[in-house]
Amino acid sequence: MMRKVCSAILVIVLGLALAAPARANTLDDDARNIIIGIVAVTAAIAVLVTVLIIRHNSPKSTITGCVQSEANGMSMTDEKNGLNYTLSGSTIGVKPGDRVTLKGKRKDIGTRVGFEARRIVKDFGACQP
Repeated sequence: MMRKVCSAILVIVLGLALAAPARANTLDDDARNIIIGIVAVTAAIAVLVTVLIIRHNSPKSTITGCVQSEANGMSMTDEKNGLNYTLSGSTIGVKPGDRVTLKGKRKDIGTRVGFEARRIVKDFGACQP
């Protein structure tokens, strides 16, 4: 009998010692953390989508004109803005005397304006005088 009483007292003492008091604000903290997480993920997704849309819809640089041969390579005068570009990059298939539309990126090369061609959009054939 004494053994049962000691066991019961030990269970009660350990139960009281190990029991964590229930806090009412635990649910509030969990809810607040979930809301913060949702807002952070939503903001990250919004930024990512915005960057992708801007990058996808940004105007691609294209120039159209007649290709001329020069001592240090080829050049081309854009028909839209009249600027003379020194061509570089992927100029495979670009021949002097042809009128072409090139897609690429404008580059400043010292005092000259360059155009790094990525691909030929359209080859119109020989330039008309």
